[in-house]
Order: sequence, then C-alpha cells, then structure tokens
Amino acid sequence: MDTPIIRAEYEEFKTRLEQGHSLQNERIEALENDVREIKTLTANVERLALSMENMMREQEKQGRRLEKLESRDGEMWRKAIGYVITAIISITIGFIFSKIGM
Repeated sequence: MDTPIIRAEYEEFKTRLEQGHSLQNERIEALENDVREIKTLTANVERLALSMENMMREQEKQGRRLEKLESRDGEMWRKAIGYVITAIISITIGFIFSKIGM
C-alpha cells in the first residue's frame, strides 16, 4: 500500500476523477433543470385548477340565472291561464245568477 505511484499514473487518475466530476456536474445540472420545470409545471397546474374552480362557480351562477329566466316564462303562462280560468268561471257564475234572477 505504501508504494509510491508514478507521475503518469497520478495524471491519469486525476483526469479520470475530473471526468467523473464533470459527468456528475452535468447530471446534477440536468436534475436541477428538471426540478425547475416540475416547479413551473406545478405552478401552472395550480393556476389552472384555480381558473377551473372560478369557471365552475361562474357556470353555477349562470345556471341559476338561466333557471330563473326559464321559470319566469312558465310563471307568466300559469298566471295567464289562471286569469282566463277565473274569467270563465266568473262569466259562468254570472250567467247562472242572471238566469236564476239574482
């Protein structure tokens, strides 16, 4: 173990070690880029979720408004039919009373 190594062996070891460091640095840089992209993607997904939630709320509001508008026409028809039926009943009762002599 205590045998000295020659200069050429040392230089070759040093070169291989530097190449290993260089490869590791490239891998670390690639991982850092991936982490940045994942963070960006996560932030975008969060914004998308909030946007979808807001759109859902707005759609629910519009649905309630649409139901009101649709029911308004139905209510108007029901009122009109009620008035017509009331008028027919009033005319019929008036006719009957006029025949009876009241």
